[in-house]
Amino acid sequence: MAPTDSRVLADIIKAYDVRGTVPDQLNTDVAYALGVAFARFCGTQRLIVARDMRPSGPELVDAFARGVMEQGIDVVDLGLASTDLMYYAAGTLDAPGAMFTASHNPAQYNGVKFCLAGAKPVGQDTGLEVVRATATDVLEGRCPPPAARAGSLTTKNLLGAFADHVVSFIDLPKLRPLKVVADTANGMGGLVVPAVFERIPQVTLEVMYGELDGTFPNHPADPLQPANQRDLQARVLSGGFDVGLAFDGDADRVFVVDETGRGLSGSTTTAILAAGVLRTNPGATILHNLICSRAVPEVIREHGGVPVRTKVGHSFIKQLMADTGAVFGGEHSAHYYFLRNFRADSGLIASMLMLNEISLANTNLSALRRPFERYSSSGEINTSVNDPQVTIDYVAQHFAGFTQDRLDGLTVDCGPWWFNLRPSNTEPLLRLNLEAPDRDSCDQHVAELLALITSI
Repeated sequence: MAPTDSRVLADIIKAYDVRGTVPDQLNTDVAYALGVAFARFCGTQRLIVARDMRPSGPELVDAFARGVMEQGIDVVDLGLASTDLMYYAAGTLDAPGAMFTASHNPAQYNGVKFCLAGAKPVGQDTGLEVVRATATDVLEGRCPPPAARAGSLTTKNLLGAFADHVVSFIDLPKLRPLKVVADTANGMGGLVVPAVFERIPQVTLEVMYGELDGTFPNHPADPLQPANQRDLQARVLSGGFDVGLAFDGDADRVFVVDETGRGLSGSTTTAILAAGVLRTNPGATILHNLICSRAVPEVIREHGGVPVRTKVGHSFIKQLMADTGAVFGGEHSAHYYFLRNFRADSGLIASMLMLNEISLANTNLSALRRPFERYSSSGEINTSVNDPQVTIDYVAQHFAGFTQDRLDGLTVDCGPWWFNLRPSNTEPLLRLNLEAPDRDSCDQHVAELLALITSI
């Protein structure tokens, strides 16, 4: 396939962002087409662009900005930024934004996360299909005519303002002295994490792999995979740190490690943060995605909040936050969303609130976490299947006697245990998440499900 073949757009435009390999799928031609398309979709006077540290970023941003400016829209270039910094800019400048990042994907990838003014999400049903249609026209030679006046390009550094915003989420004088080590995996955390922590004098920070390097020379920037947390866990122990923080490539996600070197799941962090949020927002609505532990809605109810279950994915959660007035939302994948952050996710704000909870509890994290961890989970298990939907229907029929829903894939409540089976957006894979009262029953039910899934 030629690099400018419009059919490539079907492969790289996902449910809520753009993601592809460079240059065979995502190149300057495609970036230019996306710039024209997003500019016409937004129809605003200015548009924000930013990028992560991947080597392909500068030329892709340049091509995208050229497409935007040809449509008469001014471009504000933030330069190197984390995704949550870009969301902050879209909120404070009240302008749409495009963040060039492939998040946790390997070095050969790049991508784009779009948002509207106020950091409102852009997903498949809220604009990406329109962007794709226009970009297809551009790649097929039907480019809209340029505007009579080209847009201008200016640069803006919002790092300091963003760091102030992040720190505003905590009661700084009440934070107790803590030793923190952050593994930024050569990603954008290397820029934003030190900028935030230099504002917190009582916390001692050490950064691992802080050099911005989109070739990821130390390990992949994907802390969801346990192997990529091992260096951090070892350093927490050897250095006597109170907390470890593992950021992904664009630093919008964070996984937390306690002082014994044990990682917290995204569900546990969601539950801890939810309890803290409800202390200052009594009775509030809090979102959790449907693969979070049962402990999350239990904790929310116990602390007087209203839990609302959501599909997986940031564009769905941000929209539901707006619809329900929720003040906080958490995903098992370690995305955490805050009303006062324009409903956008931020690993750094979640980190601040975790330090706040540790300080208020006046104990260590290994003790703090215990009441929030009530069940045993499988983690996400991916299985390749011939036809994901046929397999899901087969499993649903097998469990016909139990409560089921299809909010996102198939969720089955089997009483003491439950599972969710949902298809990948991009591959012929099924993702299984299962939770049970203890490890033995969890492992037993996982074996049963996997045998069933692979039997057709």
